[in-house]
Amino acid sequence: MKVLLDECVTRHLKRDFVEHEVLTVDEAGFKGLKNGQLLQAASDQYDVLVTVDQNLQYQQNLKTFAIAIIVLKAKRSTYPFLKPLMPRALEILEKIRPGEIIMLS
Repeated sequence: MKVLLDECVTRHLKRDFVEHEVLTVDEAGFKGLKNGQLLQAASDQYDVLVTVDQNLQYQQNLKTFAIAIIVLKAKRSTYPFLKPLMPRALEILEKIRPGEIIMLS
């Protein structure tokens, strides 16, 4: 599974996505793209976008993009707060389909 970590997600989460190909937005060359542009660019190359942006589902029609989205909801977007969500996120990676959005808290 090819996973893209949004700019707002700490790059330290990469190590938790074992058995998956993971790049940050910066590494993928998408730094600075707004949500719609990012989703369009990532749809061609990635299976899942991982973000902490809880408003994304209200800003974009996600069904029009060929990418799934996992939103991590925690008190802060730092590694210690996001790490506990990773076991569930890894389970979801096995089931999520393009156009779906799943919120984890």
